[in-house]
Amino acid sequence: MSIDFKFCPQCAAPLQSISQSEDGGDRIRLRCTACDFTHWNNPTPVLAAVVELNGHVLLARNAARPGKMFALITGFMEAGETAQEGIIREIAEETNLATDTLNLIGVYDFQRMNQVIIAYHAVCHGDVRLSPELVEYRLFAPESVKCWPAGTGYALADWLKTRGHTPQFVEFQKTEQGT
Repeated sequence: MSIDFKFCPQCAAPLQSISQSEDGGDRIRLRCTACDFTHWNNPTPVLAAVVELNGHVLLARNAARPGKMFALITGFMEAGETAQEGIIREIAEETNLATDTLNLIGVYDFQRMNQVIIAYHAVCHGDVRLSPELVEYRLFAPESVKCWPAGTGYALADWLKTRGHTPQFVEFQKTEQGT
C-alpha cells in the first residue's frame, strides 16, 4: 500500500494535486508548489518465491496477517542487490533454506498494494526454521496446492502450469486477501 503523502518531505509545505505535462501527456501528481518536489507514487518491487523443498511447495503464514492464509515467501530488495540475490536472501532469512536453483516465473502487477511482484521458482534444501515474521508453514504436493486470485497466487498458478498441472483457485471471503 502506498503512503498517503499530505506534506512535502523536503520542505513540509502542503502537497497539491497538480496536472503537469510529462512524457506521454498530462499527469496529475502530488506536487509541492514551494520547492517543486513531486511525489511519483511509483510501484514498489516485491520479490516472491515458489519454494520447492523435496518435491513439495512450501507455503507459509505471515505473523502480521490475521487468518489462516498461507502464501509464497516474499520480501523487498535491499539496496545494492539484484532481484535474484534478494529472493535467495529472503528465503534464507525467512525459512533457513539454501537455494540450489532459481528461475524466473514472471512479473506480476499488484495494484491494490501499488507493487510489482517479481516471482521465482526456487529449488531449496535444508531444515526449515521460520523467522519471527512467519508463524507456520505447510508443504503441499504440487497437484494439491490451491492458488489465490491475487498477487502471487497468479505466479503460483503459472508455475503449476509449467509442471503440467491445472491450477485450482480458492475463493476469498471478504476478510482474506493474499499477496
